[in-house]
Amino acid sequence: MRKRIVFPTLLTILFTAAAFAQMGKSRPSPPASTTCDLGGGKIIKTDYSSPRMRGRKIYGDLVPFGEVWRAGANEATTFVTSSAVVVGGKTVPAGSYTIFTVPTADKWTLIINKKTGEWGIPYKYESDELTRVDMKVSQLPSPVENFTIAYDKSSSGCTLRMDWETTRASVDITAK
Repeated sequence: MRKRIVFPTLLTILFTAAAFAQMGKSRPSPPASTTCDLGGGKIIKTDYSSPRMRGRKIYGDLVPFGEVWRAGANEATTFVTSSAVVVGGKTVPAGSYTIFTVPTADKWTLIINKKTGEWGIPYKYESDELTRVDMKVSQLPSPVENFTIAYDKSSSGCTLRMDWETTRASVDITAK
């Protein structure tokens, strides 16, 4: 009797595990990560989900202008720094945060929020905001299919950039 129960239960567990594994592989907005090494053991790490354009109009349509956006897909984008940094002129203590943006056609705002572990939107975390900083906006020479967050090394630190469609939003970050 025990063998008849154990075998079907084991098969059910294996098939369920295989189904969940397949779901993770075909995620439409796969996970991505980027880091900034400021030197002296000072590191910034950002984890996000990278949605695809797939022929859609992004800014001003899929991502509405003037509304808080999670800067990616799925879970809110994380921003973890091992030491205090200065982001766009504002001090951010060492710690774990989430970042959101408010895109417009000619100016973006980066929101650094103390609340972590939430799903991306709707945004209802104003009371947990650490700061908001202005981001520079520029046009890319050709469309970028995959939403990308990256850090470019500079002489004074790193520049955080977000590229998607034909838009780049960026902000400078230095060690405190």
